[in-house]
Amino acid sequence: MEIKAERESIIGSNATNQAIQDVAGQFFKATVDAKYSYCFDWLERPIIQYPQDIVAFQELVSLVKPNLIIETGIAHGGSLVLSASMLCLLDVMEGLDPRQSPRKVVGVDIDIRPHNRKALDEHPLRFKMELIEGSSIDPDIIEQVRSHADGVGRVLVSLDSNHTHEHVLAELNAYADLVSVGSYCIVFDTAIEDLPVGSFPDRAWDVGNNPKTAVHEWLKTHPEFEIDKDIDNKLLISVAPDGYLKRVS
Repeated sequence: MEIKAERESIIGSNATNQAIQDVAGQFFKATVDAKYSYCFDWLERPIIQYPQDIVAFQELVSLVKPNLIIETGIAHGGSLVLSASMLCLLDVMEGLDPRQSPRKVVGVDIDIRPHNRKALDEHPLRFKMELIEGSSIDPDIIEQVRSHADGVGRVLVSLDSNHTHEHVLAELNAYADLVSVGSYCIVFDTAIEDLPVGSFPDRAWDVGNNPKTAVHEWLKTHPEFEIDKDIDNKLLISVAPDGYLKRVS
């Protein structure tokens, strides 16, 4: 209990420590253009995430113990493999055979490129993954994804596809209600709002039009979710500030 109390004290202090907040912000902004997040793998698949968010994700999976993880945005599949590996570990910890356990991760992407699909199809953890190709906000795709949540119990959702305000808002409306109480809907790349205008000249999103603006609008009418600020204050460096949404009721 001593380490837990010490940790809570540190996290609480981080919230009001402007010096450490400033340094973290400077590091994040400096590493965006350098594509720092492109430098990491999870079990041999590129994950395109900051290490802090990878650690936070595994902590939440361990805490929630979901039977189903829903992910929008697959890219090279690293995040999907992370989810699959964590679900296997949960099975083992509970004395279950991962190949027999119904736990799985459902990944959705508008374009699963052939080389990425091939790599995932050949991955040892493929048996834990369900791949769906199509827009995550297409009604037919939403129906397919939601069908996997029928009667499964604990569900965790991760949104990391198109980062425009309109798209993320539609994803929240489509999937967030599947999240079980005590679990999370994680909205990635909310940090776009905190970067200089024009940081993504070849993309449709920018300051004022991104996942964070969608989260803040959506939360106005969804009091059953709250931003878990303790996670932000713990990570300091993250692509998802204000994006760790905990379902509280």
